[in-house]
Amino acid sequence: MVAESKAKIFIGPAGWSYADWVGPVYPQGKKVDGLLTIARSFNCVELNSSFYRVPSSSLVRNWADKLEGIRDFKFTVKVWQRFTHEMKGSREEAESFVHVFDPLLERGRVGAFLLQFPWSFSNEPDKRRFLETLADWFRGWPTAVELRHASWQSPEALSLLATSGVSLCNIDQPVIGKSMPPTEAATNPRLGYIRLHGRNYRDWFRKDAGRDERYNYLYRQNELEEWKGRAERLAREVEELYIITNNHYRGQALVSAFQLRSLLESRRQDIPDTLMAAYPVLVEIAERKPTQGNLL
Repeated sequence: MVAESKAKIFIGPAGWSYADWVGPVYPQGKKVDGLLTIARSFNCVELNSSFYRVPSSSLVRNWADKLEGIRDFKFTVKVWQRFTHEMKGSREEAESFVHVFDPLLERGRVGAFLLQFPWSFSNEPDKRRFLETLADWFRGWPTAVELRHASWQSPEALSLLATSGVSLCNIDQPVIGKSMPPTEAATNPRLGYIRLHGRNYRDWFRKDAGRDERYNYLYRQNELEEWKGRAERLAREVEELYIITNNHYRGQALVSAFQLRSLLESRRQDIPDTLMAAYPVLVEIAERKPTQGNLL
């Protein structure tokens, strides 16, 4: 593992249910369990569907049950957009949201709750007050905050997060105008968080670009080496470090996750044949040459 690191490092993709993953990740014409597929290769996944709608308790229990035989696998949970994008809600609603995940929390399967704010959420007095309020609602649970506007890049903002008990989510995104550049700050010694969105400058802010177009990006080796250094330094400051690859289009998040883990662990990876076939660059870090198998 990372030299001088005190952190347990978790690496995995954002989400597992994408139609465009059929082919490069999941075999054509065969029904597979996406969550179990990811859990066999990685030790965490970011739940992003919870940003759009709150899952049922029965669905969360189903996730917890199917992972029963897989040790040390954790979720990070993207918090419902009602809180972060609509800036609405209450303490009671926040507690209700968290308790939906009790089946995972009770089994130690939740590494963090992620409050992801939009680029428009800039560092202004009313928004600082709301951030402090929301952090207080989630106090008691490991929580990270993603801030995409560069106005939050200041010692005062980091101090606010530290005082509020939340971790800064360090992000990689196209740095356009007043967008937050790459950071490597730890504001809570329990939790470090990194999210890699890709660097698709052409489509990131293009009005008619869809989600897939914005996140269509495959990281280059030198770009991942930059994040290797940041991750190693963060790992010396926190107990757990979560690295989430969100360049999800056509499974590129899995490619980047394998590559970054190979850099951090200085070893070859057990990479599924389907993914190597779609992205031959992975053969360079694979334990074995591809055969005719697949992710299962």
